[in-house]
Amino acid sequence: MSPATLLAWVGEASLALQGTADLIARQLHHAPVLCADESGLRVDGKLHWMHVAATAELTWYGMHAKRGLDAIVAHGILPKRIGVLVHDCWAPYWKLDDGLHALCNAHLLRELVYAQEVTGQQWPTAMTELLLNAQRLSAAARQQGRPFDADAIAAFTIVYNDIVRQGEQLNPPQLKPDGSSGRCKQSDAYNLLRRFRLHADAILRFIADPTVPFSNNIAERAVRMPKVKQKISGCFRTIAGADNFCIIRSCLDTLRKQGHSMLEVLRRAFTGDPIMQLRSGRTVNNRIQYHGPEAQTDRRPEEGEGTVHDYLHQRKTKAGTSSGPDRWPGSR
Repeated sequence: MSPATLLAWVGEASLALQGTADLIARQLHHAPVLCADESGLRVDGKLHWMHVAATAELTWYGMHAKRGLDAIVAHGILPKRIGVLVHDCWAPYWKLDDGLHALCNAHLLRELVYAQEVTGQQWPTAMTELLLNAQRLSAAARQQGRPFDADAIAAFTIVYNDIVRQGEQLNPPQLKPDGSSGRCKQSDAYNLLRRFRLHADAILRFIADPTVPFSNNIAERAVRMPKVKQKISGCFRTIAGADNFCIIRSCLDTLRKQGHSMLEVLRRAFTGDPIMQLRSGRTVNNRIQYHGPEAQTDRRPEEGEGTVHDYLHQRKTKAGTSSGPDRWPGSR
């Protein structure tokens, strides 16, 4: 079988699946919770960017020469959508102000580990414990059919702000000498704390909204297969080949999530009967298998393992502080 035959089949499959890929994009645009990510790939000898939008049941890939807002607007999925966008705090995502934002806490956990190693201070450890315990306890509450009420969410926020305040006291901003122009370079710890202060609502959104995941793992997992392909083949030789890959992979990954055989998806595409019936993409849940420091958050809590009040009491005992409420609302 000649390479030209294989190349022709790829183009034929892409053309047959274009309608399914367009349907996936439309459903993602209206999804109540959407995870997004991007990663660099070599195309035609140059750096291009593969953009990913995904939910638990839908995956879409798109290639573009740019990484930023130009690509996001050209693809048309993320702009002007009403819903929650989960991402990694990359600056162009914040320009999409039509909906709500949620940050990937897995990224923050890694940065907190680095901050603790560099500074030797205790606030990174305290924030890590807060995020992990908040995820564990909120998942347990949802599992029992009683998500946190407004008072419980406010109690978490009090502890969160207290930890940020402690870090800010230890890492004040660096000021330029009088008469100097421009901004003064700040420490990594200060910049991380500034992010925690500015984006508190997005960081803690998984507590308030049970449909929002703790991390951006769904989008990041979607990136892995194309990166493995690049590692094996080196690059895409043409832009058309990269676009064909994105269309075919969007359909295969989506329909795999929805229980279809990938061989059957391709068979129907080549016979002129592509699958066009898609589930609209249920909201992301918190039972995703995480990797790294956040992995322990996927474990189901044992009966009587702990409550929100237990965590607060342990934290006050460790820190020797009385900050925060004496009892968490709804705790026993």
